Amino acid sequence: MDVKSAFLNGFIKENVYVEKPPSFEDYKFPNHIYKLKKALYGLKQAPRSLYERLSTFLLENDFKRGKIDLTLFIKRVDEHILLVEIYVDDIIFGSTDSSLCQGFASIMQEEFEMSMMGELTFFLGLQIKQMENGTFISQSKYCKEVLKKFGMDNAKEASTAMGTSCFLDKDELGKEVNQTMFRGMIGSLLYLTASRLDTM
Repeated sequence: MDVKSAFLNGFIKENVYVEKPPSFEDYKFPNHIYKLKKALYGLKQAPRSLYERLSTFLLENDFKRGKIDLTLFIKRVDEHILLVEIYVDDIIFGSTDSSLCQGFASIMQEEFEMSMMGELTFFLGLQIKQMENGTFISQSKYCKEVLKKFGMDNAKEASTAMGTSCFLDKDELGKEVNQTMFRGMIGSLLYLTASRLDTM
């Protein structure tokens, strides 16, 4: 489920003023500025205000917030459970009872302008394949994208990254390391190992 014009759904509590857009001219009040009632794209408060509105709405509809993951919401109805995960303007949900999913989709579409994206197949670098005998999660596509992004898609495999008995010294004549690219590599690997402990 995807929230359309997501950040326009968030109400801001702080006083935020903006200049008029360059293409908009008000001849009666040429020097006026505007006070925002709702969040706009690019505003620092926008993601937080959207999350607050979504979470308040879910809590008012008998959901409980997760204790460890605060973006996870749980609703129990008899022996069935409905799980809802919010990530910025994307919402994934599932239940042991399909009627709970349908009910959730309808109350969300009544409150917010949302579009259903269909069955979950890809989310935050995770590939999800749902079958009768279970749900399978992999990151092969993410791994290939990371290798391609950093120009290592044609690199040869090695059982260890480097010799275990060598000692490293600073190469005074060597070329500088691109710190931005290096940090990007490390961040990508950290995400991969955090979500897939077997690859750590």
